[in-house]
Amino acid sequence: MNDPDTDPSTATPEYAERLESTVARRGWRRVVDPQVPYRWNIRRLQLGRVLDVGCGVGRNLAHLDGNGVGIDHNPASVAMARGRGLQAFTPEEFAASPHAIPSSFDTLLCAHVLEHLREPDAALLLETHLPFVRPGGRVAVICPQQRGQASDPTHLTYFDQRRLRALLEAVGLDVVSGRSFPLPTFAGSWFTHNETVVIARRRDS
Repeated sequence: MNDPDTDPSTATPEYAERLESTVARRGWRRVVDPQVPYRWNIRRLQLGRVLDVGCGVGRNLAHLDGNGVGIDHNPASVAMARGRGLQAFTPEEFAASPHAIPSSFDTLLCAHVLEHLREPDAALLLETHLPFVRPGGRVAVICPQQRGQASDPTHLTYFDQRRLRALLEAVGLDVVSGRSFPLPTFAGSWFTHNETVVIARRRDS
C-alpha cells in the first residue's frame, strides 16, 4: 500500500519525540492532564473499532482504550505507540497484517493528519483507507484551527469546516455533523488547541 506524499519532516525520530513530549505526563502534566477534555470528546463520539490513520505515538488509540489499529508513516512513532501496548503499524506493515481486511472497522479516524498534506493527497489518503470501513461506518476528521495551523511548520493545508466538508463529500461520503471543540470557532484565532471536528458516513451501497 503506497502512502501519499507527506512532508518528510514528519517522518523523523525527532518529530516522534516532539509528539511524545506533548502526551507524556511530565512536569506540570503530572498535576493537570491537558488531555482530559480531548479524551472525553473522542470517547463520546462512540467510534467503535477504529482505524487510526496517522496515529502518531498513539494518543487517540490510548484515549479509546486501544479499541482499534493505528497506521503511521513514522517508524519511530509506531514504535512508541507499540511501547504503550497499542496495535500500530507502518503502512507497509499494516498491508501485510491480518488487520487489513475490507469493511472490518467501524470508523476511520484522521486526527491532526490532513493539515500535513496537500488537498489532493488528503483525498488520496482517505480513499486509500475507506475500503477498510464497513458500509454505513463513519469517518472522523479532526484538524486544527487558525492558531494551531500556524503553530507547526509541517502544516501545509488549512482545513476549516467548509473545506473539510467539501473534501469528505468529494470522496463520496455523507457529512453528518461538524463542530468546534473545546471552544467556539472564533477562539481558534488565539487558542492553539481549538479543533474542527467533522463526522461523515460511508454510504451503504
